[in-house]
Amino acid sequence: MKTQKDGLKPFITLILSTNIPKLMLTIGLIGSIFTTLVGLSIPLLTRELVDGFSAASISIPIIIAIAVVFILQGVIDGVSTYLLAAVGQRIVASLRKQMWVKLIRLPVSYFDKQQSGESVSRVVNDTGIVKDLISQHFPQFITGVISIIGAIIILLIMDWKMTLLMLITVPLTMAIMMPLGGKMAKISRGLQDETATFSGNIQQTISEIRLMKSSTAEKFEEEKGINGVKNLLSYGLKEARIFALIGPIMYTIIMIVIVMIIGYGGIRVANGSMSTGSLVAFLLYLFQIIYPITSFALFFTQLQKAKGATERIIDIIELPLEEGQEGLEVNITNEPVHVLNVSFTYSKDEPVIQDVSFDAMPGQMIAFAGPSGGGKTTMFGLLERYYEPIAGEIRIGNTPINQLSLDSWRSQIGYVSQESAMMAGTIRENLCYGLKNWESISDERLWKVAEMAYAAEFIKSFSQGLDTEVGERGVKLSGGQRQRIAIARAFLRDPKILMMDEATASLDSQSESVVQAALSRLMEGRTTFVIAHRLSTIVDADQIIFIEKGKVTGIGTHRELIQSHELYRIYAEQQLT
Repeated sequence: MKTQKDGLKPFITLILSTNIPKLMLTIGLIGSIFTTLVGLSIPLLTRELVDGFSAASISIPIIIAIAVVFILQGVIDGVSTYLLAAVGQRIVASLRKQMWVKLIRLPVSYFDKQQSGESVSRVVNDTGIVKDLISQHFPQFITGVISIIGAIIILLIMDWKMTLLMLITVPLTMAIMMPLGGKMAKISRGLQDETATFSGNIQQTISEIRLMKSSTAEKFEEEKGINGVKNLLSYGLKEARIFALIGPIMYTIIMIVIVMIIGYGGIRVANGSMSTGSLVAFLLYLFQIIYPITSFALFFTQLQKAKGATERIIDIIELPLEEGQEGLEVNITNEPVHVLNVSFTYSKDEPVIQDVSFDAMPGQMIAFAGPSGGGKTTMFGLLERYYEPIAGEIRIGNTPINQLSLDSWRSQIGYVSQESAMMAGTIRENLCYGLKNWESISDERLWKVAEMAYAAEFIKSFSQGLDTEVGERGVKLSGGQRQRIAIARAFLRDPKILMMDEATASLDSQSESVVQAALSRLMEGRTTFVIAHRLSTIVDADQIIFIEKGKVTGIGTHRELIQSHELYRIYAEQQLT
C-alpha cells in the first residue's frame, strides 16, 4: 500500500518550494543539450576525415572543424556544468535554511525524543543527496536521453541494418541494469539510515566526552562505535558487490557489441557496401549510446535515494512549530503569576504534574521543594513554556501565558541553571547571547553587569578580557565563573521574572558565597522561582511549594511548613540541624 510520500510528487513539490533559479537552470540545461548535440557531430566529422585520409591530401578544413567543435564543446560544457552545480547548491542551501529555521522553532518535546546527531545528518547528508541528483545526475540523464535518441536517428539514416543489429543489446542491457538499480536503491536507503544513527552516536559521545572518560566508558563506546563502523562497512560492501556486477556485465555487453559491429562492418567494408569512415563513426556512436545507458542505473539509484531523503526532509519541514510563534506583546512588570489546576504528562500512562495551583505576587520568591522526580523541573518547563499543560492554565495577570508570543514571554524571563549552559565563543558573545543588536551593546554596559554579578575581576584577569574564548560548553571556565557569567547575562536582559535551578548547588563554598551574593542582588525587586535542593537557600522564601509525585502536598513559609508538613520537617531536621 502506498503512502502519501510514495512517488515523485513530494520530491518535485519540495524542490519547487526552494525558489529554483530558473534562468540559471534553463541556461545550464540548454548548454548541456547543446554540448550533447555538438558531440553528435564529431563521429560524422571523423567519418569524413577517415574516408578522405591520405598522406598526400589531409583535409585541413575538417581537422580545423573538429578542433573548433572540441573547443566549443569544452567551453559550453564547462559553463553549463558550473551553472547546474550552482543551481544544485542554491537548492540545497534553501532546503538547509528551511530545515534549520524549522528545527530551532520546534518544541523541546521533539528533541526529548530525537537524537541531535540524526537531525544534523538530515540537514547535512540528506540535502546533499538531493543536491547531487539535481546538479549532476539529472542533467546527465537528460543529456543521455538526447545523446541516445540523436545517435540512433543518425545511425538509422547512415545504415539501418547495422543500427538494428546494435540495438538488440539495448533491451538486454536495460533488463540487467534496472533490477540492479532497484537493489542498489534499497541498499542506499539502509546506508542513509545507518549513517544518521552513526552520526548521532558519534556526536553524543564527543559532546559528553568528560562523562565518558570519568565513567571509564572508553571500551563501551569503542565497541558501540566499531559496531556502527561494521554496519556501515556491511552496507558499503553490498554497494561494492552491486558495482562489481555492473562493471563486468557492461564491459562484456559492450565488447560483444563492438565485436559484432566490427565483424559485420568489416565484411561490409570488404565488399564495398560501407566505407571505413562509416564503420569508425558507428563505433563512436555506439559509445555515445552505451555510456548513457550505464549511467541510467546510477541515476535511478540516486533518484531512489533522493526520494528517501525527501521523505525525511519533509517529515521535519511538516512538523508543527512550537506553539506561540505569534501572540500578544505584553509588558509583565509587576504582574502576578497564577497557576490554576495545571496537569501535565510526558506519556499518557505517567502523569508528572497533577492539579497544581499557586499564586506568585510581584517581587515574591517562590521556592519548589520535594523529593527528586517529584515534578519541580517539569514545573519550570511549564513556566518557561517548553511544554504546554494538558489541563489547567498559567496566567500572567489576567492573561493566559499561551496568548503571549514566545518571544515576548521568554525575553522577560531570566534563567540561571545548576549547570549554566554556555556556547562556544567569547565571554562577550555569551553575555549578549540572544539579544537583538548585541554588537551595539557598549563595553561599559557589559563591564557594569559583570561587576553586578561579581564577574568583572576574573574577566579582567584574562589577557583577552571580554573577548576571551570560553571553549565548547564553557569548559575553559570554572563552575563558579560560568555561573557568574550566567548571572551577568541575566542582569543584561533585565528580566521581570527570574528562574533559578539551585544555581549554587554544585559550587565550592568560596564560589558559592560569591555567586549567592550575586544572585541576591539579581533577585531584588523581581518575581523569583527557585528549585531548592538545599533548604538553607530558601528559608527566607515568601512561599515554599512542596511537590511529591506531581502533587502539591504543602504550601507556606518555612516556619509554617515545619509545623504543618511532616516530610518537610524531616528534610529540615536533616539539613538545618
